[in-house]
Amino acid sequence: MTQYFLTVPHDSADEPTMASMQEFDPAELEAVMAAVGAFNTALAEAGALVFAGGLTPPSTAKTVDASSGTPRVLDEPFVEASSYVGGFWVIEAPDEPAAVAWATRAATALGGRIEVRALQEAPEA
Repeated sequence: MTQYFLTVPHDSADEPTMASMQEFDPAELEAVMAAVGAFNTALAEAGALVFAGGLTPPSTAKTVDASSGTPRVLDEPFVEASSYVGGFWVIEAPDEPAAVAWATRAATALGGRIEVRALQEAPEA
């Protein structure tokens, strides 16, 4: 089976954090968290979940750059963008339509967008 990377894009204008999520309407936040929990349970029960996680905002990123030969640690994301990946799932699915079906369920649970990309297969020797 192919592994797929389902990403949760966020607008760079605001960087949601666990603290800022407390500003949301408690009932709405609880509903989203329950929907995502149900989605995660469905993935696990189907044997499709490899792992998932949320990411801290780009403002917390460190980039290690060794392109000049000497590694440098930069206190910044590797690219400035209007959107960034805020969370993700790595799933296993038999094909792209099945991965898109899971992404549709994730997007519905979050009330937002999900990007679907297959992980590259190892080249044959």
